[in-house]
Amino acid sequence: MGNPHLLVVPYPAQGHVIPFMELSQNLAKQGIKISFVNTEFNHKRVIDAFGKKLDENGLLHLVSVPDGLEDGEDRNQIGNLTERLCQVMPGQLKELIDKVNGSDDNKISCVLADISLGLAFDVAAEQGIPTAGLWPASMFQLMFFLRIPKLIEDGLIDGNGTPLMKHKMFQLSPMTPVIQPINFAWLSFGNSPSTQKFMFDFLRLNNKAVETADWILCNSSLELEPEACNLVPKVLPIGPLSAANRFGNLSGNFWSEDPTCLQWLNQQSPGSVIYVAFGSSTVFDEIHFQELALGLELTKKPFLWVVREYIIKGKHQFYPQGFKERVSNQGKIVSWAPQVAVLGHSSIACFISHCGWNSTIEGVSNGVPFLCWPCFSDQFLNESYIYDIWKVGFKLKRDERGTIRKEEIRTKVEQLVGDEDFKTRAVGYEKCR
Repeated sequence: MGNPHLLVVPYPAQGHVIPFMELSQNLAKQGIKISFVNTEFNHKRVIDAFGKKLDENGLLHLVSVPDGLEDGEDRNQIGNLTERLCQVMPGQLKELIDKVNGSDDNKISCVLADISLGLAFDVAAEQGIPTAGLWPASMFQLMFFLRIPKLIEDGLIDGNGTPLMKHKMFQLSPMTPVIQPINFAWLSFGNSPSTQKFMFDFLRLNNKAVETADWILCNSSLELEPEACNLVPKVLPIGPLSAANRFGNLSGNFWSEDPTCLQWLNQQSPGSVIYVAFGSSTVFDEIHFQELALGLELTKKPFLWVVREYIIKGKHQFYPQGFKERVSNQGKIVSWAPQVAVLGHSSIACFISHCGWNSTIEGVSNGVPFLCWPCFSDQFLNESYIYDIWKVGFKLKRDERGTIRKEEIRTKVEQLVGDEDFKTRAVGYEKCR
């Protein structure tokens, strides 16, 4: 009898691939063979970013399947991507399982799949293979999705997922995030009602995986989410899944990390640097991008700003005139950073973040206070954790036009960095690593 063999299937987005890769690395160290499934598009990005730096014992293998999209199509359009995945991935996964089992002495003994990809559980069931599910976001977000039937019953949404009381803020229980219906996740994956309805139905179907999977894991911890963990007892919190030494190892990152930013941080004073990063899929309009740039300049504090490719809608980076020259001695701009190492650096004072779950737990686990700039999906719930529950950061307020202005950025940085209580509370969460 050979090694246990897991087929690992994350949803094809950066925030999902990274925790799945971290868990896979740890399982491979325990002697478990891993076949890690990326889409062909993401597989190429991972290989281009990190080459073939896999685990030392050779048990982690990268494989790929098509995502159904053509070259040049926008994979940040989550609704369209998900619809194509539903069409092509079941058949592709079945072929992959047949191929692996036909050529490998260690046949697949379990499918470890993303709860966000319920179709993978259906394929495994058809093949008679045991399943484990991993929810890569907060336990509360999973709990909220599982409560969708109750939300319909209580008249908060209709059967299409449309909020019936758009501006009524509510909580499911006292120590869980505040919810605003206009920020429901399925409403953020596209502007058309048909796309929103598709995503709502897709999320409801995924809930079946929680009922049918043999094991359910979550990238969270009892210390971070005690109430949510108690309200979903079937789910085992195993997080936070963030690598302490991710730089230089295969991480699942879609871009190469720039190590020069760590050298730059070594030259800065302790607790002085503003770290600014918005994840892998946030797209700014020109106004917000320029307000952010000018706000960082106004702080007169050193900053490290991650500006990845295609971060501005419809064009390349468009900085304010003369900005780069004026801040050449104040800030450093990189296309991608070794974020865990950055957040653990003694020079970091605060984190301006989109509040994606990976960024949230990486910042909290390193005792870094936040300025919250959520954009879509669960990021608003994570902002509520940061501001309302954990009290380790501020919200950035928008003006009457919905814009976060440079003056707001400067003011909130000054308030956050100048208040030791935020740092004290943030450091208290370092035990959640």
